[in-house]
Parts: sequence; C-alpha cells; structure tokens
Amino acid sequence: MAVRPPSRARRTLLIGLTALALTALPWTSSASARDTPPRAAPGPGVVTDWNKTAVDVIAGDAQRPSAEPFLWYGFVHAAVYNAVVGIEGRYAEYKWDVRGPRRASSEAAAAAAAHRILLTYFPASKARVDAAYAASLAKIPDGAAEEQGVRFGERAADRVIRLRENDGRDAEVIFNPAPAPGVWRPAPPGYSPAVDPWLGKVRPMTFDSPDRFMPGPPPALTSKTYARDLAETKAVGGKNSTARTPYGTETALFFSDPLPQQLQAGYRDHTTRHGLDIVEAARFFAALNAAAADATITTWNAKFTYAFWRPIHAIRLADTDGNPATEADPAWEPLLRTPPYPEYIGGHCTNDGAVMAVLDALTGGSIDLRLYSAVTDTSRRYTRSADYNRDVINARIWSGIHFRTADVVGNRVGRRIGHWTLTHHFQPLR
Repeated sequence: MAVRPPSRARRTLLIGLTALALTALPWTSSASARDTPPRAAPGPGVVTDWNKTAVDVIAGDAQRPSAEPFLWYGFVHAAVYNAVVGIEGRYAEYKWDVRGPRRASSEAAAAAAAHRILLTYFPASKARVDAAYAASLAKIPDGAAEEQGVRFGERAADRVIRLRENDGRDAEVIFNPAPAPGVWRPAPPGYSPAVDPWLGKVRPMTFDSPDRFMPGPPPALTSKTYARDLAETKAVGGKNSTARTPYGTETALFFSDPLPQQLQAGYRDHTTRHGLDIVEAARFFAALNAAAADATITTWNAKFTYAFWRPIHAIRLADTDGNPATEADPAWEPLLRTPPYPEYIGGHCTNDGAVMAVLDALTGGSIDLRLYSAVTDTSRRYTRSADYNRDVINARIWSGIHFRTADVVGNRVGRRIGHWTLTHHFQPLR
C-alpha cells in the first residue's frame, strides 16, 4: 500500500518542531557549560611544605654554605612550577612545552617533582624526603588523578635534571691568588680558603652565560671613591665602632642570618597570609629562587674574577695601597666575621636586588615581606623594596665586611637580573 505524504499542515508542524529542537540543543549545552564552575585550584600547602623540606635538606642536612642554597632552591621550584602549571595552566612552563592530564592532581605532581629533585641531588636525605613525600600523598585522595599527577611530576623533575646536566657545578676551579695590595687573601680568625669558586662558572637558569650581567671592576685603590668607601667602613663597620648607631648594629646583626633560608621563610609567610593558590605559589617560589640563583652565579663570577680584598685587609694594610687619603689601622676588626670569599660585588645585596625586582613585579610594588632573624630574635616587615634595599646595603657596611660600592653595584646588577627573569620566563599564557 502506498504511503501517503503528510498534509501541508503536518509538514509545517514537523519543520517547526525540528527547527526548535536544533536551536534548543546548542542553547542547552551552552547553558550547562556556563552553569558548571571551573575547577578551583588547590591551596599552596604542598608548595610551602616542600619549600620547608628543601631548606631542611639543603641547608640542614647537607649544610650547603653561603648563597649556594639559592641554586638548589631554584632547581626544586622550577620542577614544582612546571609540574603545577603543566596541569593547571595559566602560565608558560619553564623551558618545557609538555601538558599534563587536565584532571591530574597538581598537588601530587608538585610533591613528586620536589621529591625526585631532592633525592637526585641529596640522596643522603632519603629518609627525610621519603617521609615528606608520604605525608604529601596522604593528603590526596587515592585514584587516577593522584597517579597521573605523580607520573607528570616525575617527568617535570626529569626535565629540570636534564637541563642541568654538565652545567659546571662542582667543577675544579683553582683559586689561590698571590698576596698583593687590593688582592683577596684568607682572613682571620680561621683563615679559611675561598668557598665555592666553581659557583661563578655555573650555567645560569634564565640566561645563557655567567658573564651576561658582569659588572665593571671595583674602584681603583688610588681613587677618591675607594678612599671614601674605606673611610666609611672603617668608621661604622668596626667591632668597637662609636660611630655606628644602635639601629645600625641591630640591622647588621639582623641580616647576618643566612639569607637563603631567611627569605624562604618570608616567602612561605607571604604565600600563606595572602592566600595564593597552588599556581600562584608555584610561580612565586620559582621566579624568586631562579632570579636569586642567577644573581648568586653572577656574584661569584665577579668575586672570583676581580678577587678584591675585604675591608679587614684593606684597612689593616692601607699603607700599601698607594692612596694618600687612606690610613692603616693594623688592629682594626669588623663587627662580623669576614666571609671566606672576595669582596666585590656584594652577594647579599645582589640577591636582594634580584628578589626585590621580582617581588615588585609580582605584587605591583606592595611587597609586604615579613622576615625573622634568629640572630637578633626579632622580626621586620617591609612594604617598599627601596626601604629593604637601603637597609641591606647599609647592613653589610655596618657589619664591616663590605664597601658601599660593592653593595650598590651588586644591588643594581641584581635588579637587572630580576627584571630579566620575569621578562623571559614565568609569563602568563596568552
């Protein structure tokens, strides 16, 4: 039997219903997407926890000296950063272009990345690192998201480890300059040989060569600048100085706490108080520590290139410098013990300049940095980088271990490194 075509009225009804259905489907799907909120990024706890573990391992167990820990903190947090943003997005990865599973746990990835970096470079701390890893994973629900996060975090760490192969760490660098006016030599009371001469030859994290931000030489011994610098440190940096104010003494002592660890504690405090999520926290720690790592490398390159003497020898041997405006004091002693490496440029101030430049950029100029010093058992809060930089520059002079030119030049070099770091890395995705 032949099938009768629908009537005109029925055809009109069918066409209208079909059109309504077709237009309704996209609207329903779009509305559903709008009604589903984006997944909230986790909090910063795993980042701050692993920063504390890194400090315990690098400065505590391994007792890495002076500014060297900045290098290792840079490695740890570059891996954590890639593990987190590779899953969460928002910022471009550091020297990598691999995306993790969208539903993977970024907390598990961060923990796995830090765990692998620390075990690779500090295997003697395996018990501590494994315990921290177990504690991190215990906070994350078991399942596919955790497993995927762990695998991606290990890949992120492996990437950083490959990047750092043959980078100059622990290279044999002989440094034993012949004593002469203006030339570094071991200082009393311990007469320790120079520490970490290899550090100035390490490949930087954010640029190509330790020479990129190399400053010019220190002032000539016969110059007015040198005479002025020596007179200032001699007057206010002496152990028994009557020209240094109580505030100057307290400031010198406050900033004699090891800077890498003092800053890490300040970063953890800032991250927690300001409620950063895991993505912002990972970027915060990575950018700051990468900039400080490169400031340290640049500083050590300058120190061991120019091999400039410390105030203790410059003041005691001022009658050999050829400058009629300087006067020797063979009994002069600095407030603080002289560090075992050359004077120019000031490492503390170079790192400070780099850190302040990054903090200014990340906070819009409102740095809000709270620091604690175990030496003085006091805390300070800085809301302007200019105030912080002023205090640290003066602190090293009041300590009797630096000249002003070394600190001012170092701080300026550090700021350039900090600007470079955020201009070329850790940028928002476009």
